[in-house]
Amino acid sequence: MGALENASSIATLSVSDNAVVSGFIIAGDEPKTVILRAIGPSLEQSGVAGAVSDTTLELHEAAGGLIASNDNWRDSQEATFAEGGAYHPLQPASELESALAITLPPGSYTTVVSGKDGAAGVVLAEIYDSSRNANSRIVNVSTRALVQTGENVLIGGFVAAGDAETSLILRALGPSLSQSGISNGLADPMLELYDGNGSLIGSNDNWSDDPVQAESFGQLAPSSDRESAIAVRVGAGNYTAIVRGKNGSSGVALLEIYNSQ
Repeated sequence: MGALENASSIATLSVSDNAVVSGFIIAGDEPKTVILRAIGPSLEQSGVAGAVSDTTLELHEAAGGLIASNDNWRDSQEATFAEGGAYHPLQPASELESALAITLPPGSYTTVVSGKDGAAGVVLAEIYDSSRNANSRIVNVSTRALVQTGENVLIGGFVAAGDAETSLILRALGPSLSQSGISNGLADPMLELYDGNGSLIGSNDNWSDDPVQAESFGQLAPSSDRESAIAVRVGAGNYTAIVRGKNGSSGVALLEIYNSQ
């Protein structure tokens, strides 16, 4: 069975929309250890201009209660991420970046990545599955962030692992976010999926454009005809999903990835 091993999203924080909100669901009957990271300053080493100068990270349970938080990763996580620690390979490169290593029971969780003191700029939010086992797996990851014009779009990356292909449903929501009290939802999102070589392997504007594919969405069919979705089977490897606004529009969008196996 295929699995989601890692997921990340990169977006631009503005002064008015100063958070990237990500969700994930752990299914199964055993606890799972995950690594959460909020990366900002070190993005400039990868050629990303305008990275946020200082990040903060919060983890919330399904009802909204705060489980854990971190500002600078050494504050409370140094033992696990420093040299000799269990998660040293995932140590953030900057002292101002945030990280949490935590074991969680099956359930739904939300992370909030922000710029400290309202700092704006590009930020990367990541989740790693550090305890891959057959009795517990990540079945959904999602990210809500501001989609702007030009290169300031919402980019989600993920790693599929395992000997078998992974069946996925990807969605890009905008108009229906008003049902959750978000007034500036992206009016018409467009969704693209690329493989590790940068080749386009799927794209969609309005989810019902392809009647054959639309039938595979079932209860995951978006509620607005202007929202986008892709059903795909992928082999082990790295993939990138990009959410843009049609005709250069901007607004808040939700990118979701479901392991539909």
